[in-house]
Amino acid sequence: QVQLVESGGGLVQPGGSLRLSCAASGNIFSINTMGWYRQAPGKERELVAAITSSGRITYADSAKGRFTISRDNAKNTVYLQMNSLKPEDTAVYYCNSKTWGPPVYVYWGQGTQVTVSS
Repeated sequence: QVQLVESGGGLVQPGGSLRLSCAASGNIFSINTMGWYRQAPGKERELVAAITSSGRITYADSAKGRFTISRDNAKNTVYLQMNSLKPEDTAVYYCNSKTWGPPVYVYWGQGTQVTVSS
């Protein structure tokens, strides 16, 4: 089992920045990929960014150039630095981890609200 705890969400004005953190605990040595997803009201959950244990990074098109994902393996923590935030970035952001496999197990954090509004 892996437990994920997010922090860092909140209310920010358009153009502002936020940094999300996600700390993993439990069977951390089983984790390969860690990432961030988001879900806006009435929409499906979507990938924002992900990073593998070897450092390979994937970004959604909406995140490229504005968001940066990073990972501190010593602290078992993944970060999402979000700059130039837009109202359409408003969503609940979820931390996600995937284990080595097969089988691959997927774990989710409880989510943190990000609201971009003036």
